Amino acid sequence: MKKQYNFSKGVRGKFYRPNKIQKTIRIDKDILEFYQRLALENGIPYQTLINLTLKKFAAEEGEIVIKS
Repeated sequence: MKKQYNFSKGVRGKFYRPNKIQKTIRIDKDILEFYQRLALENGIPYQTLINLTLKKFAAEEGEIVIKS
């Protein structure tokens, strides 16, 4: 291994592919407050909790039931 490497011609992020995308969604205030409170209690970001909930729903092939 060299003691020093020359990265002067390197390109930042050339091989980086993010796993997440940024998207704006609308969430009811009470739902957001619920996740923010839950996140505070567990010490993790509320976006992570929302993402975990959606992943679980998708993995279980959840069915949406709309009551009229």
